[in-house]
Amino acid sequence: MEVTLGFLAQLVGGQVLGDSETPITGAAPLPAACPGVITLVDRPERLPQAVRSGARAVLLPENVEPNGLPAIRVRDVHRAFEKIVSFFRPPRSRQKVGISPLAWIHPSAKLAEDVDVYPFATIAEDVEVGPGCVIHSGVHILAGCKIAENVTIFPNAVLYEDTIVGPRCIIHAGAIIGAYGFGYLPENGHHRLAPQLGNVILEADVEVGAGATIDRGTYGPTVIGEGTKIDNLVLVAHNCRIGRHNLICGQVGIAGSVTTGDYVVMAGRVGIRDHVRIGKGAVLGAMAGIMNDVPDGARVVGIPATPEREQKVKQAVLSKLPEMRLELKRLQAKIAELEARLSQVVSGRSESASSRD
Repeated sequence: MEVTLGFLAQLVGGQVLGDSETPITGAAPLPAACPGVITLVDRPERLPQAVRSGARAVLLPENVEPNGLPAIRVRDVHRAFEKIVSFFRPPRSRQKVGISPLAWIHPSAKLAEDVDVYPFATIAEDVEVGPGCVIHSGVHILAGCKIAENVTIFPNAVLYEDTIVGPRCIIHAGAIIGAYGFGYLPENGHHRLAPQLGNVILEADVEVGAGATIDRGTYGPTVIGEGTKIDNLVLVAHNCRIGRHNLICGQVGIAGSVTTGDYVVMAGRVGIRDHVRIGKGAVLGAMAGIMNDVPDGARVVGIPATPEREQKVKQAVLSKLPEMRLELKRLQAKIAELEARLSQVVSGRSESASSRD
């Protein structure tokens, strides 16, 4: 498919800079940009890379100059680029499949009329599934689960008993919701599994990444707040209460009974110990080890995590350790030399005093 730059500008409501008849054959992000395509430049420092890529045109925000390349200037580059990419590569429309005869559904389960259940999904007793839901192949929904409207559950995800899923949630492939928490009680020299009498509640618009695990509560629920997005391979342990609109990146591990405020961001591989509270709007840097409560709005990094500014000072000092080590050795040598001289002076004075006696 080939269109003009002017056509794309009309599509996204942007301003053409250069020749509006420039032919465009596709769209690609900057690392994959090549001749013939339009690419995205959202910051001035990325423009030289776009020039080197041979891209035929660029999509620019209002504060970036095109540097001679044909361009489209828009207010929101990411939303505009989404439209352009979707034009060249339209997303596949979901086909209605109804309820496959190869799915196993318990007679007591209640499914709304407008539900798709793919082959080899299993839906146990007393499950409720709302309208517009899509249950893909290999999904296992155990007894007593309640699933609201327009939920999508991708292949091989498992919902343990009594899981509650709010409207418009997305649960990606291989996610496990409601597994037993990692809690044991010592008894006669053995580890006895603690009670697993709670469940998991996903509030509206939650997204759970592929391979992520959310453990059920011991007595009450583990709760994931409205609008929270959980990346792949994340663990949320038992009894946690995650606030609204949190962003939890890949490989984060959250121990039991952690609570978070709204709009918390956890970067990749953050680890949080049990019973810690993370304040509203806090940002936890990549690989931070959280050992204590984090105040509202704080930005912390490092192991153990400390305020970002403090950690930067520490890292700056650490980078100078080799230089400081050499300086310390030089000072030690100088002190040893001064001590030797002082010893000689003292010894000489003692000898002079003895000769006078």
